[in-house]
Amino acid sequence: MMEVKRSTSRDSNFRSVNGIILRFPLIKEGLKDIRGVFEQFDEDSNGTIDHEELNKCLHDLQFHLAKKEIDDLFQSCDVNGSEGIQFKEFIVILCLIYLLMDHSYSPQAIGSPQLKATFDTIIEAFLFLDKNGDGKLNKKDMAKSLEEASPWDKAPAHITRSRFQEMDWDRNGKVTFREFVFSLINWIGIDTDDDNPIMEW
Repeated sequence: MMEVKRSTSRDSNFRSVNGIILRFPLIKEGLKDIRGVFEQFDEDSNGTIDHEELNKCLHDLQFHLAKKEIDDLFQSCDVNGSEGIQFKEFIVILCLIYLLMDHSYSPQAIGSPQLKATFDTIIEAFLFLDKNGDGKLNKKDMAKSLEEASPWDKAPAHITRSRFQEMDWDRNGKVTFREFVFSLINWIGIDTDDDNPIMEW
């Protein structure tokens, strides 16, 4: 994340959290195309992509990753330990790959200008919220971001705390990019066709 942040030469399009919220409909629209890709590679139509299906998917989409990288992606995005990647988790995998890939190379899955713009917006939103630039969000980052939304009216502590808790899936006091993307997907209301919830609250 730090490399991405340093290489971002232009100013952020976001001036407040409200700016991010206003982009929710565009983000949701941009992520809709991923449903078809997910269903194509869910060969047994059980609502999850298993390890073998993920290998085939990434190969067919021309993502050239080492076996260890694919294993790491699978393990880090299979947050409920079901040994299968659900639709929301698949979105996170593609977003992480997009974040890490060489942008002069455009695989078929990220070939859509709308999807690229959507992933760029998600990354930019995270970077806007990452006030100290360490690649992880903390409560101070959230408080500062919420205060920028209404500088004349400080956000109540319980709002900051609850928003942060929604993002801090592993409860370690830091929010990674992966956790942020999972939360964002929940906030924008991506239709999961009654997928099992990733995490119970």
